[in-house]
Amino acid sequence: MIRRLRSCLAASTLLAALLVATAAFAQKPGGILQMPGFASPASMSIHEESTIAAGIPLMPVFNNLVLFDQQVAQNSLASIVPDLSSDWSWDEAGAALTFRLRQGVKWHDGRPFTAADVKCTWDALADKFRVNPRKSWYRNLDEITTNSDYEVTFHLKRPQPYLIALLASGQSPVYSCHVPLRDMRSYPIGTGPFKFVEYKPNEHIRVARNADYWKPGRPYLDGIETTIIPSVSTRLLAFVAGKFDMIQLTIPQLKDAQSQAPQARCDVVMDNNSRDLLINRAKPPFDNIELRRAMALSFDRQAFIDILAEGQGAVGGAILPPPDGLWGMPPAVLHELPGYGPDVAKNRSEARDIMQRLGYGPDKRLAVKVSTRDVPGYRDAAVIAISQLREVYIDGELEVIDTANWFPRVIRKDYTVGVTVSEGGLDEPDQKFYETYVCGADRNYTGYCDGETDQLIDRQSAQADPEKRRKLVWEVERKLAEDASRPVLLYSRFATCMQPRLKGLTTMTNSRFNGWRMEDVWLDR
Repeated sequence: MIRRLRSCLAASTLLAALLVATAAFAQKPGGILQMPGFASPASMSIHEESTIAAGIPLMPVFNNLVLFDQQVAQNSLASIVPDLSSDWSWDEAGAALTFRLRQGVKWHDGRPFTAADVKCTWDALADKFRVNPRKSWYRNLDEITTNSDYEVTFHLKRPQPYLIALLASGQSPVYSCHVPLRDMRSYPIGTGPFKFVEYKPNEHIRVARNADYWKPGRPYLDGIETTIIPSVSTRLLAFVAGKFDMIQLTIPQLKDAQSQAPQARCDVVMDNNSRDLLINRAKPPFDNIELRRAMALSFDRQAFIDILAEGQGAVGGAILPPPDGLWGMPPAVLHELPGYGPDVAKNRSEARDIMQRLGYGPDKRLAVKVSTRDVPGYRDAAVIAISQLREVYIDGELEVIDTANWFPRVIRKDYTVGVTVSEGGLDEPDQKFYETYVCGADRNYTGYCDGETDQLIDRQSAQADPEKRRKLVWEVERKLAEDASRPVLLYSRFATCMQPRLKGLTTMTNSRFNGWRMEDVWLDR
């Protein structure tokens, strides 16, 4: 009996080994992944760009210190894995984070990767980038020290237990010391699974397999080509014709894809990039908080969701709401915020009362230009916002701005009222609050600045206990809504559709920026 059991166990072990071996060899190497891009980014430097037009095609060129596991759909602290680091640890005070680094990693030009490159990257984030949208992520960073060629420590001004999540974002790659930042804008050098080949604005971005990648056997693909096609309908027709291996679509476009390409596999997830109203408080009469509050009360957020996403979306505050998000407010709490309750008629009546006290009304309407980026995700939301602002005596005129000029315009606050997409790198309050709402942040497009709010943001950032932190996050949300800082219009679902031949790509459920390393992706041709 024991001999028979041992034989069965041996057979089971052999079978398991064969299955593992079979799985290991199932991936087919080779092929060029074809995917569409919707706009031409201003540069090829991820650290200086704010849009997935750069983030998606360039994330495969780089590595991070740590990374959200590319096979786990929901980003969280639990899904963070080593990348260029082999492990990490905090000191007892929670104010020093030390990374042990991998040895033998090389940049695409053959130079060795060392701790000096990590220090150079975050020193540049402090003050050296020409455009620096995420500088405010690291306002709590005091200094970085290199303890050896393969150990580096981030020294913080105070504890920040969720800093590791910021470092895991696809927008947090490590740059080299030896490549000038001006060269990174046109020909980036990384350590990632793919090498940059070429960028032709309004045509394509190409990357090719890094044969010397430090992960044995990766990547599987020979390369990735992103063809830039501004027209949504043209992109969809190309996907239906089989010219693209994947495509990202809005919910209305998804129906066309499913009817014309029924073989496609489509993942529908929430977009953590909310559509927001921007109000430049430095420009009269919008320097009046009562006027801004009236504007915030004018919106029927469910109408945005019904029109733009055919009902597949969510009303939320600054932070992505649950269950897709980990930190946002549930509906019962959210509805207590000014303007976010479901009684639209009551909200608008209050808004009209405010406007009339300010001297406006049916016979004296306020005219304003509403600026937005010239891509559908922005433009369509702006059109609806303009139509709803009319309900409170505000007449908006649409102004569309191309992608290359949009971000510089809003960063220097060259607008009056606008509609934007938050383009949050991850589902993490530190990212959203420090990038978008604290005093002086480059991407605080509205100029909102409140000392009490900044203190609350610092308190939630330092709190390690998740439940205590969540309550502080909600306090920040409440303060932002009361101040009409940047009214959130909607969160919408979107689809990532893939041809059956595309394998190994996991669609992230709470970030559009973090799932594009592409080293595990392969084509079954």
